[in-house]
Amino acid sequence: MVEFFKGAWALLLGMLLLMVGNGMHGTLLGIRGESAGFSTFEMSMVMSAYFVGFLGGSRMTPEMIRRVGHVRVFAALGSMISAVLILFPTLEHPIAWILGRVIMGFCFSGVYVTAESWLNNAASNETRGKALSLYMIVQMIGIVTAQGLMTVPDATGFLLFVIPSVLVSISFAPILLSISPTPAFETTKPMSLKELFHNSPLGVVGMFLLGGVFSAQFGMSAVFATRAGLTLTELSVFIAAFYVGATIFQYPLGWLSDRMDRRRLIMFVSVVGAAGGAIGFVAGDSYYLLLIAALIIGGFSNPLYSMLIAHANDFLDYEDMAAASGGLVFVNGVGAIAGPMITGTAMDLVGPSGFFIYLVFLLAALAVYALYRTTRRPAAAVEDTASFTAVMPHASPLVVEVAQEVAIETAMEEEQEATAG
Repeated sequence: MVEFFKGAWALLLGMLLLMVGNGMHGTLLGIRGESAGFSTFEMSMVMSAYFVGFLGGSRMTPEMIRRVGHVRVFAALGSMISAVLILFPTLEHPIAWILGRVIMGFCFSGVYVTAESWLNNAASNETRGKALSLYMIVQMIGIVTAQGLMTVPDATGFLLFVIPSVLVSISFAPILLSISPTPAFETTKPMSLKELFHNSPLGVVGMFLLGGVFSAQFGMSAVFATRAGLTLTELSVFIAAFYVGATIFQYPLGWLSDRMDRRRLIMFVSVVGAAGGAIGFVAGDSYYLLLIAALIIGGFSNPLYSMLIAHANDFLDYEDMAAASGGLVFVNGVGAIAGPMITGTAMDLVGPSGFFIYLVFLLAALAVYALYRTTRRPAAAVEDTASFTAVMPHASPLVVEVAQEVAIETAMEEEQEATAG
């Protein structure tokens, strides 16, 4: 692992800076949209646009890399990100921001796929699982750090847009200057959605619902906070609480999911997440209750992403797992596109608390469907289930595919040990 870190520290540093830039820009638009007079519906369209671009980028980037190579794709998309970040404060119009967010989603998706292919290439079979965990921790540190930078005084109204633009630009230096060989790029053809649903109905339905939950957290939490009247510092801590919770609960819940019927754990975790949403709904003017709600929602909804992937794997052969990951990521992306728009509509109808009503509804629906699925077929034997590998909902398809490879390798090692014993 030490050797991996020596060879990959520049990549990890670059990804940290990228995550800070991305985390800042999403929160910042939610705040500036309020001061620019955008309606809640307009802001929901702006936030949904990012996920449209992200889904498109995840599908198109592999072909772009094959045609012109990693370095050109990485440099071109990174330059576009920096440019669009500077354009946001100069073009304060909903249509301009929607187009900008589509571009941002596309470019960030492409940058992630490109950098993560380098990261995967730097890891060996023995270090890939630990490398994936380290990468996830770096992502979470970046997003939480971004919320802290939101409190930097910005008298001109441009500085907070300049900071993420500069960070994104700087992030390319350690990555491009440290990369030596360009890795071969291969992706697995996704499994058809019909076949995927046949193998794991809960995996497909759960990933769709979870896409809506995640996009509401990532895209609409800042909009909620501004509509609720939180100060800039309170807003930053509130958003950070979602990701702090995700970091705290990811591995304990993952450990537990390898030791029981995953469907029942998915149901339980969804219920707790919905309870967190209910706390937010009744919080009123209590800021501390809002923080507790964010911590619970983030802590119990984000691990569901990895749990659902692991649950789908429980009913797949090893050779089908990588193909299934592409379909699951696509379903999650479709749910993410719809999430902010539905959240915005709910907030227009009932006020800021519509944000929590939407989250409660989705998480409760997931819990009910998980309960229903427990009645449809027996649980997979614990000793035969796939291993849990932590992945965050904003991961690119490449990272999810790598996580599948780690799960396969771990499961095969466990089988060999059991046979030898």
